[in-house]
Amino acid sequence: MPRRLLTVIGGAGLMAVALTGCVPNTPTGDAAALTVRITDDACVVSADSAAAGAVTFSLTNDGTDVNEFEILAEDKLRIVGEKENVVPGQTIDYVAELPAGTYFTACKFQQVGAPIGLAAFTVSGESAAISADEQELAAAAVTNYVAYIRSQVGELIPAVQAFADAYRAGDDDTARSLFASTRVFYERVEPTAEAFGDLDPKIDFREVDAVADGLDWTGFHRIEKDLWPPAPGALNSDGSDAALDWAPSSPAERAAFADGLVADVAELHELVTDDSFTVTLGDISNGAIALLDEVASGKITGEEDWWSGTDLMDFAANVQGAKVAFGNVEDIAIAQGEDGEALVDDITARFTSLETLLAEYGSIENGFVAYGEVDDADKKELSDAVNALAEPLSRLTSTVLGVS
Repeated sequence: MPRRLLTVIGGAGLMAVALTGCVPNTPTGDAAALTVRITDDACVVSADSAAAGAVTFSLTNDGTDVNEFEILAEDKLRIVGEKENVVPGQTIDYVAELPAGTYFTACKFQQVGAPIGLAAFTVSGESAAISADEQELAAAAVTNYVAYIRSQVGELIPAVQAFADAYRAGDDDTARSLFASTRVFYERVEPTAEAFGDLDPKIDFREVDAVADGLDWTGFHRIEKDLWPPAPGALNSDGSDAALDWAPSSPAERAAFADGLVADVAELHELVTDDSFTVTLGDISNGAIALLDEVASGKITGEEDWWSGTDLMDFAANVQGAKVAFGNVEDIAIAQGEDGEALVDDITARFTSLETLLAEYGSIENGFVAYGEVDDADKKELSDAVNALAEPLSRLTSTVLGVS
């Protein structure tokens, strides 16, 4: 899915960001958040500047369909902050940890296409110092989460190679058996890949997203459609003819798609293992929220793995990744006092409830039932459990960063 959230420092010329020193800094000098009014064709932020640190944006979607809010780097290409799935009529806070610099804000109607309402946004000043104890907790969270990202991408490398080799060779039975399990490593840390420009689109765009953005369609889901070819008259997830501008890949095309996926994952590995790669506390907590958004926007609907029906494996991997991200900052949330402790308890309990429900359909180790076998009532139950977790999880970043 086209998601870009994490701010990184890497050897590929991406934006450099201070890691652990940011503390609360409200944008107008008081407790007020900046408001963002979102419509189908506009994205209006109440101010064009803020103080460095944690900046709260109160997003309201007054449009007719789902939208997203983005904070772009000075080059207007790299996304350094994003809140997806803002539905019509919803007002929700998004907290971004921003050092001094020039940015641009924008929205994206239906979460595809060109940014709307692109406007300059300036962040100035220095983030306030934090105590030694807070610095120690922050440093541990960053170190541990970076290690987790590197571990998952490291495991992705050989898994993708085996999957690609089988697909290239025309051994479709083996490739089909490896598709879902290979994707687990990617789905656990997907917000990381989304930070690196067009890397996630090349690896994980669905067909309808590639068409909407006018991009070549490659990666996992291009291969998926070859492995589970649509029957005559079948439709894509957006209702279009599944055979429109598509045909089964030739052996040469299969080789190109396989090699491309292997190369793109290798590039991801190089980026996350670069000595300068790191994350912020806000990246970690917002990453947990983004992973749950992935579940709500693609897995619950069955749109993610449209042809294979392996959505529950991606679902479980997103939840696992979100739980790991949460676990890395929960001590920091607890250190904020009674409210932080209560929030951690609530989130923990709701993770347990969701995991227990998901276990009724299988496991990552043993596989899950095909999503087509899950009836509407069961999908609603899963959706309700995701929503129940999403509510307290949405408050995690503001708690971790001490934003009142």
